[in-house]
Amino acid sequence: MKKIKFRVDITTVTVVVFIVCIVLVSVMLMQFRTVEQTDITEIENMRESELRTALAEWKTKYEKVEIQLEDTNKRIEEYNKTIEDNEAAAELVDEELTESNILVGKTDVYGEGVIVTLSDGTKKVTASDLINLVNELRYAGAEAISINEIRVLAMTDIIDMADYSYIMVNLQRLQGPYVVKAIGDKDYISTVLQLKGSGFVDTTTGINVNLEVKNRVDIPKYNGEMEIQYMQEADSE
Repeated sequence: MKKIKFRVDITTVTVVVFIVCIVLVSVMLMQFRTVEQTDITEIENMRESELRTALAEWKTKYEKVEIQLEDTNKRIEEYNKTIEDNEAAAELVDEELTESNILVGKTDVYGEGVIVTLSDGTKKVTASDLINLVNELRYAGAEAISINEIRVLAMTDIIDMADYSYIMVNLQRLQGPYVVKAIGDKDYISTVLQLKGSGFVDTTTGINVNLEVKNRVDIPKYNGEMEIQYMQEADSE
């Protein structure tokens, strides 16, 4: 809604500029017309002194009109600059809003990355397995993560339920197999996951782990409500 109001303000400024220009130009035209309508016969019958006085008056009128014209042009330039600045500011706000929505997970995103599928083997996949994988993906620089098409954010809860019969992610009930997607440097992430002796793939036992490296991974936006209860913006000093 803020964005729509901002556009209306720009349109209002444009209309005001247009009206101001019409009024100022009309005034100048009236002054020019007054000068042009001077009776030529009166000029011929004037004495030299009177003619000089009249010429001085006309010169003064023209100088005033010229000053008004310069002032009008300056105002028009200022109005145009204001409109351009407002449009640039609106574009900057749009870009910042889009980037913020991407960072907080409120938009669908895609990019290169990996897909890791976890399924039951000699033991069941638990919330702990998913948490370890998500943490390692973040450590490897993943910019967006999802589990079974549910966006994983900083406040996401991953919890075992009903004696490990299913897992809750963002208050949604999930059952295996668990498809974990991550967007980031696909080669680096895959390398980190497969490090001997420390990577998730190499150190995880008892469950099946399948790693795929992809040129494009699609991750949906977070559909829940984001409510901030305790955080407040710090005052800058």
